[in-house]
Amino acid sequence: MKNKIVYTLFILIAVFALCNSFVIENPYFKITKKDVKLKIPKGFPKPNYSFKKNKLNPDVFVLGRKLFYDNLLSKDNSVSCGTCHQRIAAFAHIDHKLSHGIYAKIGTRNVPALQNLIWKDAYMWDGGVTNLEVQPINPITSPIEMDESLANVILKLRANKEYVKLFNKAYKDTLINSERVLKALAQFTGLMITSNSKYDKYMRKKDTFSLAEKNGLQLFRSKCASCHKEPLFTDNSYRNNGIKMDSSLNDFGRGKLTEIEKDYKTFKVPGLRNVEMTYPYMHDGRFKKLKDVIDHYSNSANHDERVDTLITKIGSLSAQQKKEILSFLLTLTDKEFLHDRRFADPNMLQ
Repeated sequence: MKNKIVYTLFILIAVFALCNSFVIENPYFKITKKDVKLKIPKGFPKPNYSFKKNKLNPDVFVLGRKLFYDNLLSKDNSVSCGTCHQRIAAFAHIDHKLSHGIYAKIGTRNVPALQNLIWKDAYMWDGGVTNLEVQPINPITSPIEMDESLANVILKLRANKEYVKLFNKAYKDTLINSERVLKALAQFTGLMITSNSKYDKYMRKKDTFSLAEKNGLQLFRSKCASCHKEPLFTDNSYRNNGIKMDSSLNDFGRGKLTEIEKDYKTFKVPGLRNVEMTYPYMHDGRFKKLKDVIDHYSNSANHDERVDTLITKIGSLSAQQKKEILSFLLTLTDKEFLHDRRFADPNMLQ
């Protein structure tokens, strides 16, 4: 009997060790130089963020991935970047209208998707952050998100033996500071590039569109492309898209930041790639379905009084036109990106 108990304990310890080593050694999570090579998709403009001062490196990327999915970045060690930015949703948050932080606090805006970030000239719905490396500071220090300080994050990391090893592997010494933390996160998020949807294949003449998708593309270019400019499907501008203010939030958008009259109730135009997966929609997450969004733009009677003139030019859309635009928007889903193993949570056994 005693021997059986010892044998059982031995097996349990072996299984535990195997599971822990699996996360580290599993080839699914292995990152090589090839995996972190920057490839600018054909037809894409020059990126706004350059990796020249943040040289892409597999070990730095792995460190950034580890940090992205680690609850340690929050004050009570309960929330990570990956908590709100879900991989299957193009790193948006499909579970809630508004962001959720520690202590079950509710934010004031919908979680934006993280994709093609190196082409953005500013981040957040109001453009309050203008550098990819600085962006994580906002959610980390926000009292309604992670409510932590960078200084305390660094203390936690320095006290963690695993991170000491990871920093040493990435930077060839054990120095752990905020600059390295932010650069590692920038490498991980900066390589979240999506460019292989059905739309992209169609543009490369590697796929075909149905009649509805073709008509939808033509309608999109005539009705929507002024703001959602191809191939990134955003012009990086700030606009009032006609939705009336939610009185429970009283969000004045970019105007609250700049205090410039024309900026009040304007928000950054989001890119539409993978839009099928990034619901709910709008800065306050008020619409659950793409159909609701299209209906909103087609109904000028319900638009805010400060609505952008480009929105008013869309005009009323027929039921058929709405269906065709929707058909086109679904071609922007990039399944290869949504299931890219490089961005998977290494804490989850695949």
